[in-house]
Amino acid sequence: MRRAVAFTGPSGSGKTTLIIKLALALAPRKKAAIVKHDPKDKARFDAEGKDSDRFFKTGASVAVVSPRRTTLFTHKTSSIEEIIALFGDFDYLFVEGLKELPLPRIAVFRNAIDETYFDYAQAIAADETIDLKKCKIPAGIDALDLNDPRKVLEWIDRRAKEI
Repeated sequence: MRRAVAFTGPSGSGKTTLIIKLALALAPRKKAAIVKHDPKDKARFDAEGKDSDRFFKTGASVAVVSPRRTTLFTHKTSSIEEIIALFGDFDYLFVEGLKELPLPRIAVFRNAIDETYFDYAQAIAADETIDLKKCKIPAGIDALDLNDPRKVLEWIDRRAKEI
């Protein structure tokens, strides 16, 4: 059974750190696949002037293959189904962003909660900078400890979408 869940929250809230902790907690028994949304197209994956960068600038799709990994650069966006097919074998899919995907979603917060995320979150994960007992979390949204990846994984096992 493969499970999928998404993470959302303001920049700097700890989404990436939480996903890393979850992937490490699963290893080596289980495999994680991770999709990160880059809505502003600002991520850079290769250095200017390197062969793969020069190849990509020609307009070609480029695959860089080494003994330990394959990196794919393409000039088109990919659907989540295409990305899943590329990953092959995995147990958990963690998606950072992509609010339009119909996946159970954990909103991640540090220092303050942004209530606009409540509309599409089924859980919030916060650290000790937020007193969850003083927050008005709507019914049906679970509260999780951002620093307890085991508890977050338990929530994921109960609530994630099977894919």
